[in-house]
Amino acid sequence: MKISGYIHGLIAVCSKYGDMYKNASGKMGQLAGSTLVLSLLVLLSGCGSSPVGYTPSPHDLVFDSLAGKWDEAVPLGNGQVGALVWQKGDRLRFSLDRVDLWDLRPTEGMTWDKPVYDWICEQWQNNTYGTVQELLDEPYGRLPAPSKIPAGALEFHTADWGAADSVRLYVQNAVCKVWWPSGRTLEAFVQSDGPCGWFRFTGIDSLRPEIVAPAYAQAGASAEDDAHSGQELHTLGYPQGVVHMKGRTITYVQPGWNGFQYAIAVTWKKTRGGIEGVWSVQSTYGGNSVKNIASDVRETLGEGYADAYKVHRAWWQRFWDKSVVSLPDSVLEKQWYLEQYKFGSAARADMPPITLQAVWTADNGKLPPWKGDFHHDLNTQLSYWPAYGANHLDEEIGFTNWLWSHRDAFRRYTEGFFGRGGLNVPGVTTLDGEPMGGWCQYSMSPTVSAWLGHHFYLHWRYSGDRTYLEERAYPWIAGTATFLEQLSVKDAQGRRRLPLGSSPEINDNRREAWFPTMTNYDLALTRFTFDKAAELAGALGKSDEAAHWRQVGSEWGDYVYDESGLNFAEGLPYTESHRHFSHLMAFHPLGLLDPSQGDSVRRILQNSMETLERIGPEWWCGYSYSWVGGMWARMGDGERAAAALRDFAQCFCLKNSFHANGDQSRSGKSNFTYRPFTLEGNMAFASSLQEMLLQSHTGTVRIFPAIPPSWKDVSFRTLRTEGAFLVSAAMRDGKVSEVKVCSTVGGPLRVLNTFSRPIEAKGVVCPPGEVFEANLTPGEELTLL
Repeated sequence: MKISGYIHGLIAVCSKYGDMYKNASGKMGQLAGSTLVLSLLVLLSGCGSSPVGYTPSPHDLVFDSLAGKWDEAVPLGNGQVGALVWQKGDRLRFSLDRVDLWDLRPTEGMTWDKPVYDWICEQWQNNTYGTVQELLDEPYGRLPAPSKIPAGALEFHTADWGAADSVRLYVQNAVCKVWWPSGRTLEAFVQSDGPCGWFRFTGIDSLRPEIVAPAYAQAGASAEDDAHSGQELHTLGYPQGVVHMKGRTITYVQPGWNGFQYAIAVTWKKTRGGIEGVWSVQSTYGGNSVKNIASDVRETLGEGYADAYKVHRAWWQRFWDKSVVSLPDSVLEKQWYLEQYKFGSAARADMPPITLQAVWTADNGKLPPWKGDFHHDLNTQLSYWPAYGANHLDEEIGFTNWLWSHRDAFRRYTEGFFGRGGLNVPGVTTLDGEPMGGWCQYSMSPTVSAWLGHHFYLHWRYSGDRTYLEERAYPWIAGTATFLEQLSVKDAQGRRRLPLGSSPEINDNRREAWFPTMTNYDLALTRFTFDKAAELAGALGKSDEAAHWRQVGSEWGDYVYDESGLNFAEGLPYTESHRHFSHLMAFHPLGLLDPSQGDSVRRILQNSMETLERIGPEWWCGYSYSWVGGMWARMGDGERAAAALRDFAQCFCLKNSFHANGDQSRSGKSNFTYRPFTLEGNMAFASSLQEMLLQSHTGTVRIFPAIPPSWKDVSFRTLRTEGAFLVSAAMRDGKVSEVKVCSTVGGPLRVLNTFSRPIEAKGVVCPPGEVFEANLTPGEELTLL
């Protein structure tokens, strides 16, 4: 065995035992293991390959073998392209993806000669709703496209190497490393920006990758992974793409619908003791001509793995410097870091938003679950919840950038489908914002743009960017308010309501899923829209507009509730387990109702939460646990919040941390036991954990508002609040020992003193139980404890 292979083997062993030490002895044990690993990396500098510094962490994914399923693979990505590293049969496989690989043919039934919403109301009223389902619902399930599509794969013949015995995802560096007993190794990363990824093998003389094309022209694909897969790829009707090899460069070009093309290329070179190579996925929508992809990868290869990695590592260092948490619960802490890693791998300011599977489209010979599309009745929204508190606005803004860029398509839809002005968004959209149909109560809900407007509002509140307020947040929310005002009807008392509304996904797609009275879901989003339209207009000095929005906002009804808490709609309380807590939107995430508003509101919310608990999680998905964790955090119940999040992490995630919707533990946490991978549950987990540590949705910062009594030592650094403050805090032996605040843009700060001693800062003495208030200047730092 070569000495370099021997040392890599030792690194794998020590990394593995470092994690074991952590489990047994806490962070000090892990630190000892990590120190040994780092020492061995130094030794490696004289053993063949150029030294590359990877940083072991207790949050890494560490396995003793390569995954045998695509959805358990090691994920790598940069928001534009992604790769899943696993073993298919006896071959090492990189499943490749790109964010804009879409079949964009128009959905049947999605063009209208006259507005459709009023017609839906008529069919509902006449009890002839089957015609609506036939026109708007049925094509989504029957037709394969429009849909996100997979790219293909790289495979390496490694059968004669034996089975890999150590696999590690270095989350700090976004690098996957694999060790084989023979001393051979693989290192791989997706470059932090640009449509390419790198691989490097050591301990080999030669190795040639192969491009494996998806079976676009071959029937008979079988997906046995219980992943709720879509139709077979051949139903798209594409001719099979061509693979071409020239020297050490292989290309594959795949034609799609209506002139769309994408291409994969891979090139490699021999190095001292191995090979290194570059792959890329490009498309006709991506700004790079696919005909140049071979020369592009060859030019990139010239940079060399080590130099490319330095740039990549620097980007991830900046990402991780944005925020830090330290918890006494290793399960929740590790899961939080893995969620941050996935967010950093899936989101960029100049890329489309996170879809159901982001840049990790299913590699099982079929179209992805729910076509891998943009679901705006929960999925895209939850996927961006954690970005605000975790201080990742640079990546989060890609969501609202994409929405803003397609507002012309959304206006056409608003006028064509609803026959009204203003702005609404299809609840299920393609890459270019066009409607895809589906259960039209949600895929064409009147309040979709209102929930999306919540993210425009949050970006303004967390960034304090006045230009964004003026040019993006207010125009979006005001456009939504205009639409809702025009769509609404008034009763004899002058009270407004929507002609028909819904509450995702109550009563599925039956006629009864439409409600003639306001649902709490629609009402919460409507109230939010007019409330924030007035607030933002006031902030911009538009007093007449602010007054108008306040007046219209006052004309809507009240939330429906009873002794069980908030209901879905009049006469429909929460009596059966359901995955979507749409009736509680006013509470979470919108914050229109909050326990701080007094005993009567607290009682309604407490009853609502206890009803969820009493009815049980029989038909919850994983994201339900993530969401309910955030709600318990806002109730100040850290014990229940932590328990829900632990259930999510331990029962609803695959070995690589992907949220699989169903209960993978088969322990009774849900009757859903299937495994379709979607990301919103992962991201909602991270958000809810942050809600346990820091809250600001009421305008007052609350530090450690929902910590379980058993958590004595907790800390976080530079989590972000509304008002654009960065907060760092530490608890030692059950007492808050340190609180620091930095204002990024200046402005009024309010902090509830829940500590055991007064806050003394800026000449103010604030006793426990009171609210500390001060005005900070841009960049000013304040030590409160």
